[in-house]
Amino acid sequence: MLLAAWNVNSLTVRMPRLTTWLEATRPDVVCLQETKVEDARFPALEIESAGYTPHFAGQKTYNGVALLVRHGLAASDVAAGIPGYDDAQKRVIAATIGGVRVISVYVPNGQAVGSEKYASKLAWFEALAGMLRDELARHPELAICGDFNVAPEDRDVHDPAAWEGEVLVSEPARAAFRALLAGGLVDSFRLFEQPPATFSWWDYRMLAFPKNRGLRIDHILLTPALAQRCRASRIDRNARKGAKPSDHAPVLVELAAAA
Repeated sequence: MLLAAWNVNSLTVRMPRLTTWLEATRPDVVCLQETKVEDARFPALEIESAGYTPHFAGQKTYNGVALLVRHGLAASDVAAGIPGYDDAQKRVIAATIGGVRVISVYVPNGQAVGSEKYASKLAWFEALAGMLRDELARHPELAICGDFNVAPEDRDVHDPAAWEGEVLVSEPARAAFRALLAGGLVDSFRLFEQPPATFSWWDYRMLAFPKNRGLRIDHILLTPALAQRCRASRIDRNARKGAKPSDHAPVLVELAAAA
């Protein structure tokens, strides 16, 4: 199974790039974030024409998540949101696909350390950790994929000193991310030797992408059972190139077939 996650930063703007990428890459499952489109306007026919069945939870202008499942695979037990957590924003969708529980997440940015939105981000992380405890009890093979809005370590930041104390690298947010790992997950990217200065997000401003001034904030976390099947984990930097790109690049893992 080839599993991908991509914050597309508006399906309305990025559909031509998405369909071209789907045709070239042919992932089995794609977790999308920041679709920024309400369900009634989701481009389901275009996704179907590209060879995928979409499952989505969206809202106008902001947030929005989706799962695109290649034709020939089936998604069951599709669910949106964090059970028991009151959140009008569309940030989570999950389904079981090919025996793997796949969860697409868009973690709140948090705006600024010390702000009300930052406190909400940490509370959201705590609610997500609770959801994962329940999911992991039922699904030994699980992947949670998406934009976590956290660069876990300094090596995931182009200039740690410049970013010190900023919302995406703040210690409480990093601790919340580590709590997910401690709950029974593995950062797939770190299962393999990776080139230094490999990032998944670059600001649109100040030539950040051509200068590679980025952060690794998009992740695919796997249960240990699924990590044993992981054969590769990478970031498709080429998808960030060209006209009208998302500010994020897709992240991908290759999973061997179950024994």
